[in-house]
Amino acid sequence: MNEIEFASIVGRTKKTVLQAVRKHLAARFSYATDDVVQETYMRGYRHLANGKFRNESSIESWLYAIAKNESYRMNKKLWREEEKAEKSAEQLAYQPDHIFPEDHIRMGKLIDRLPEIYREVVLLKVQGLSEIEIASQLRINEGTVKSRFFRGKEMLQKFSEEAV
Repeated sequence: MNEIEFASIVGRTKKTVLQAVRKHLAARFSYATDDVVQETYMRGYRHLANGKFRNESSIESWLYAIAKNESYRMNKKLWREEEKAEKSAEQLAYQPDHIFPEDHIRMGKLIDRLPEIYREVVLLKVQGLSEIEIASQLRINEGTVKSRFFRGKEMLQKFSEEAV
């Protein structure tokens, strides 16, 4: 399988693959359509290059099935990330009734002490953005968002303990 042959397959099947993704990817995750299509073709290419396509169906229906499965996989992944983001935001945003305006000011001062790369991630997370949205906005990897948020929370904890 060379690039020209695969490009021909992509050209013939792109409508079918997009149709599968649009049908099976949750509407609220439509921003991930390109990622699902790309992963579909990457998976298809790897299987074709390794001779794993068994010709039991047409390439179009085979890629449709891959796109459907990739859509389901992405739905599950993004749903889990949404849940994690909601839990993190709830933990950070939890404000018991006994917290006074002075505590908000103190927390703001602690956040201001964070290095910029951690502060921007923590602030966006507190605003309720998902890791994917933060990664897109800051043009960094999701893993980088996760590690910066984790380190930022650790620093805030340390600053808070030092202040007591």
